[in-house]
Amino acid sequence: MMIMAGGKGSRLGPLTVHRSKPGVPFAGRYRIIDFVLSNFMNSGYRRIYVLTQYMSSSLIKHLSRNWRLSGFGEYIEVVPAQMRLGEFWYRGTADAVYQNMNLVRDARARHVAVFGGDHVYKMAVDQMDHHHRDTNADLTVAAFPVPTKDASGFGIVDVDSQGRIVGFIEKPKNPPEMPGRPGWSLVSMGNYIFKRDVLERSLADSGGSPTSRHDFGRDIIPKLVAEGARVHAYDFAKNQIPGEPEDATPYWRDVGTLDSYFDSNMELRARVPALDLYNRQWRIRSAQRDYPPARFVRAGQEFGPALVDDSLICEGSIIASAKVVDTVLSYDCFVHAGAEVADSIILSGCDIGRGARLKRVLLDKNCKIEPGVVIGEDPVRDRERFPFITESGIVVMPKGTIVPAKGPCVLANDVAELIGNEPELYAQLRPGTFSVSTSQNRHSYESAGPRFKKFSTGHE
Repeated sequence: MMIMAGGKGSRLGPLTVHRSKPGVPFAGRYRIIDFVLSNFMNSGYRRIYVLTQYMSSSLIKHLSRNWRLSGFGEYIEVVPAQMRLGEFWYRGTADAVYQNMNLVRDARARHVAVFGGDHVYKMAVDQMDHHHRDTNADLTVAAFPVPTKDASGFGIVDVDSQGRIVGFIEKPKNPPEMPGRPGWSLVSMGNYIFKRDVLERSLADSGGSPTSRHDFGRDIIPKLVAEGARVHAYDFAKNQIPGEPEDATPYWRDVGTLDSYFDSNMELRARVPALDLYNRQWRIRSAQRDYPPARFVRAGQEFGPALVDDSLICEGSIIASAKVVDTVLSYDCFVHAGAEVADSIILSGCDIGRGARLKRVLLDKNCKIEPGVVIGEDPVRDRERFPFITESGIVVMPKGTIVPAKGPCVLANDVAELIGNEPELYAQLRPGTFSVSTSQNRHSYESAGPRFKKFSTGHE
């Protein structure tokens, strides 16, 4: 099994300015890569290589600390880019596997699964594996039905009535519809199972071609289809997760943009979540942190109770006489007296000051919102004041940012340097909306959360 985990995820900037896309936190206590790893583990596959490249430090740390197996032929092994075939890094998804074919040969595998590490979903991989073997396919591509009007941003799988792929088109303007299902198209999930010999031959041909883009969707799959290979689609809509109702709707999200990432998080905190995180037969595993339970308290006798509704609140966080609604609040956060947070995603280590009001805000780790800050109530004012805002109006704060009640946001030194090295991201910064910390000792890794802090009641 190979998991592609080297993606830069530039459309998720500034969340990915210091981490790879699979390493981005999700749903309060997970990282995106935890979902595909949990799918493999729950399906009984425990010989896994994770191929990394871009900004892999935090991802490798997460995997090495939290995804150790017991040995005896079981492993989750991180494989950094090594330039095994020349003086170049991975040139595409196919090239990443090609440069590591020695691992496949060493494992003496007859079939090889190549899955992406940057989507959020639950999948019983063994069911796809059985379909691959039962159809004697050279390649099986996992595909998910979506409305045709929404399909042009994906790789489209065109199939015949038997499920055999007759065409593979990257992001077409007019996607072909599924046979017998008008208005719907099959999109590739970026998950593949190959016969080993087919994979090895295809990668060798692509690797030696001067015109190849070294990509599965643009080169490998279309070429195999054109050659008449047995390339089949596995309809993910038929995948049945143990412990869930037979009529449960399969869930798969490409969280490649800030807006889609935000929406997917919001789906999980809904009253009836689209993805069930509480299925005990299909646990999503992640880090086990030594934080105390989440706490909801009064900040003092003169304050009202904490109010929390339709939200995910993670371990170690404190909500003191504050209101949190329709929000994902990660671990080790502090929401002070009188603050109101709605329709927001707050990553770990953040501190929301007394009387602050936040709506449709995405805070990366360790941000500090000073008392009285208001975000999300005046879109025009927000665009004048804050450095990163999505097309739908979500205000995004980079890791370690300080937001004062008035004046520009203060970026942490290390994050400011990283943003400055990314021309496309730097161009999004609005002049006058930010400054850089004058303290050389302030680092974005320093939590602004509740450790060793008192309640901010205004009477200290």
